[in-house]
Amino acid sequence: MNDEPVIDVRGLTKNFGEKRVVDHFDVRVPRGAIYGFLGPNGSGKTTTIRMLCGLLTPDEGDGTCLGFDVRKQADQIKERVGYMTQKFSYYEDLSIRENLDFVARMYRLDRRRERVDAALTDLGLADRQKQLAGSLSGGWKQRLALAACLLHEPQLLLLDEPTAGVDPKARRDFWDEIRRLSAKGVTVLVSTHYMDEAIQCDFITYIAYGKKLIDGRAADIPGMVGLITYRVSGPDISELEARLRQEDGVVQVARFGSVLHVSGTDRSKLDAVAAAYRQDGTHEWTEKTSELEEAFIYLMAGARDNFARDAA
Repeated sequence: MNDEPVIDVRGLTKNFGEKRVVDHFDVRVPRGAIYGFLGPNGSGKTTTIRMLCGLLTPDEGDGTCLGFDVRKQADQIKERVGYMTQKFSYYEDLSIRENLDFVARMYRLDRRRERVDAALTDLGLADRQKQLAGSLSGGWKQRLALAACLLHEPQLLLLDEPTAGVDPKARRDFWDEIRRLSAKGVTVLVSTHYMDEAIQCDFITYIAYGKKLIDGRAADIPGMVGLITYRVSGPDISELEARLRQEDGVVQVARFGSVLHVSGTDRSKLDAVAAAYRQDGTHEWTEKTSELEEAFIYLMAGARDNFARDAA
């Protein structure tokens, strides 16, 4: 991975009627990075991806994707990216091989059989190549969709909620493949609201209802949010959770199994809460480094609050 941006856009804005779906969005994506777009449903992630790959023209803003102007050179961008949509979009009455061969024809690829054979092998589909796509499970449909995206050897993969509806093992296998592609220099931009996928990304942009709230290296996001967190364990954890939510200085209480992660943004207030509860001697309070999980939950809660105010 190097610092040369594959995507470099500023002020991208898209309206549908009176609704502003994406509001002055900026992002720079380095070559070879796995870049995560995080946010709740309705945040504008899909619309943003479609503007980046040339499927939608921004109402405002400019920039480049793969060196091409996102407003004026959409056709050149579309030829060079692989776009995996949320919904399985291949022919269910065709076999795996037939679907891949159809895609190869659409791209007017040379060495068509060779490319399809390689895709079947690389994605572990060779033994199922005659199986109809409509009979596949979610995980196998996902592999077929990814294989189709890679046939024309794109420099950039745009993956829109790629693992929705698949089992945990299929998701792990999928991410193993994504990391392999990234190591080969393919840039991957993935939208998701799964926490275990967010931590797979090198960089993260958090989008809430059309607006970018924060972006940076995944490892730096918790520090940028500014959370201080304590790990709390002991008896009657549910009762304690309810009490802590009412405390001044506690902005978030997240339950992880049998422990609580109690976070705040004002150290003096949160430390005072911890000191007071330690005096009871019933629970163990240990300060921990805030991680992406805490930051993600905090940002999600803020996004819901913003939406509630807008809707009021």
